Amino acid sequence: MATLRSYIFIDQLQPQTMCYLGTWIRGSLPRTNMAAQIIEVAPGLDIEALTDVALKTAEVQGGILVVERQFGYLEIHSRDVAAVKASAEAVIAAMGITADKAMKPKILASKIVTRIDPGHAFLINRNKGGSMVLAGETLFVLETEPAAYAILAANAAEKAATIKIVDYRMIGATGRLYLSGTESEVRAAASAAEQALEL
Repeated sequence: MATLRSYIFIDQLQPQTMCYLGTWIRGSLPRTNMAAQIIEVAPGLDIEALTDVALKTAEVQGGILVVERQFGYLEIHSRDVAAVKASAEAVIAAMGITADKAMKPKILASKIVTRIDPGHAFLINRNKGGSMVLAGETLFVLETEPAAYAILAANAAEKAATIKIVDYRMIGATGRLYLSGTESEVRAAASAAEQALEL
């Protein structure tokens, strides 16, 4: 029987969160303010049959379909919130469970680094997928498990404060988020990201 690792509904994808997805997804590209659902399961190959259910249930588009080692990931989106919810509910019904069976996110690390050193900024920017962190800015890093919850943290942070999303990784053993900006904005964003995972 499949384990529901993550079951994440996002009411409105924020611009940076959405654009970062666009740097690596190979499916249909979502647009800003679309509703999205992310589903992460184990074993990974179970996501294939669940994708079939999701796409046949309602008018949604698939952005992510990834089988990564032992976990499988699906992201669906639409401007029609009801369609996204119906599709997601059909997936968990097919699994024979309810949404509350999803694993709760666990914050493994959450750190704020103020007045980042230019050399540190350079090292981070070499591997970035989003905006660049600049010397002197404040950096927030967060690691969570299961991995998919990183997108929820990124979206919540972006809603709450004027920050830059430098990077987030939502596939693998753990998820990671990097964001930067002024210290006050980063602290507000960090608080929002943590609260989203605690709820």
